[in-house]
Amino acid sequence: MYLDSAKKAELFEKFGGGATNTGSAESQIALFSFRIAHLTEHMKQNRKDHSTERALTGLVGKRRALLNYLKKRDITRYRAIVKALGLRK
Repeated sequence: MYLDSAKKAELFEKFGGGATNTGSAESQIALFSFRIAHLTEHMKQNRKDHSTERALTGLVGKRRALLNYLKKRDITRYRAIVKALGLRK
């Protein structure tokens, strides 16, 4: 599987502040970004996979909602996560 528990723990450690801090906005955004990148690569090879395309669109929406939440609550945390992940906005 592309995303095992060790990889998740690594993402949560790097962006969430600790391996057990799985619910913070930063850790969820990092997890969504990893999954979006994986699904994007899948979609490049399987253009007619509509169910994956729908899941990808949903993940992008969830990430955008979390980014908007973070932007409203704490702009410095928002800027830090956008810079760390290399997102455009």
